Amino acid sequence: MLSIFFKKAVRGVNIMKKTPLNEVHKKINGRMVDFGGWEMPVKYSGIKKEHSTVREKCGLFDVSHMGEIVIEGDNALEMVQKLITNNAVKLEDGQILYSPMCYTDGGIVDDLLVYRINANKYLLVVNAANTDKDWKWIQDNAIENVKMANVSDDYAQIALQGPNSKDLLAEITDIDLDSIKYYWFTFGEVGGVEVLLSRTGYTGELGYEIYVAPDKVVGIWNKLMEKGENYGLKPVGLGARDTLRLEKNMCLYGNDISKDTHPLEAGLSWTVDLKKDDFNGKDALFKIKENGYDRKLVGFKVVGRGIPRHGYKIKADGNIIGEVTSGSFSPTLEENIGLGYVKKSFSKPGQTINIKVRKRDVKAQVIETPFV
Repeated sequence: MLSIFFKKAVRGVNIMKKTPLNEVHKKINGRMVDFGGWEMPVKYSGIKKEHSTVREKCGLFDVSHMGEIVIEGDNALEMVQKLITNNAVKLEDGQILYSPMCYTDGGIVDDLLVYRINANKYLLVVNAANTDKDWKWIQDNAIENVKMANVSDDYAQIALQGPNSKDLLAEITDIDLDSIKYYWFTFGEVGGVEVLLSRTGYTGELGYEIYVAPDKVVGIWNKLMEKGENYGLKPVGLGARDTLRLEKNMCLYGNDISKDTHPLEAGLSWTVDLKKDDFNGKDALFKIKENGYDRKLVGFKVVGRGIPRHGYKIKADGNIIGEVTSGSFSPTLEENIGLGYVKKSFSKPGQTINIKVRKRDVKAQVIETPFV
């Protein structure tokens, strides 16, 4: 059920990074694991239970391991445009954009969020395990009249997700939550502390991300947990975060997308604007689009018995046609589901495929996504 990035934490060996909430997680019996070099809670009460809590009520996640990079200056927009495949020109102050960041060959460096603070200042939120790599890539692509800073150590981040999240958050903030549209953000106070409050989410539910100084995050976490008793709030680990995002067909870097995949085959063509000025990977992606590509990322549900795992082979007519990238039991559907790359001729919904689960082939069917 867990991502390939989850590894059992090594106790007593101080080799992993820790978020400011590390001791809080341990006090409430969070099961700690190594996630991309960070000691993080994979679960508390159980993945299925935490998953359902987010879908039905609300859950609180520690995502302080995410990376934050600031790009500012007279040519900040020009540099952002060079780095990403999507088009940041359309952003207004307070708006957020999702985009891949590609190498020149079209392979994906990372997928990230671009926050427009103002016309000359942008905040990039990148995946935790990729922060150092992304930072080096961004530095390598520097242009004149732009200042860059890796400010990851200046931020902690918690995510409040689920249908009850707005009502709960309203208990400890005067921010007009109705004014924050999906993929927008604002500045204000939560729990009496200055924060950046956004609404993106990685679960497909109503929810908010609270960016705050590291020394203030424990206080906000505790206030939300206290007030949250009336809203069914529970702490949620990375295990349920993985199953929640999978049900909504949200890509996970390292599983579904990587340097060896490009946005078009990953179903992210809507994030690639080939009409904008030059950007990293534009020529390669233009050629790929013109010449076509052989495979496509699809969703599928398992008809037989067996949970699809990352790396399992996908077969049809006795031949290998692809590979599973993500797979899990879906607590919402109570079915086994997954994502995987297959030859395009086998990518249409309704197509019957087989997943090689250990030594046996298990029947599955390509279906439309999101799953939920």
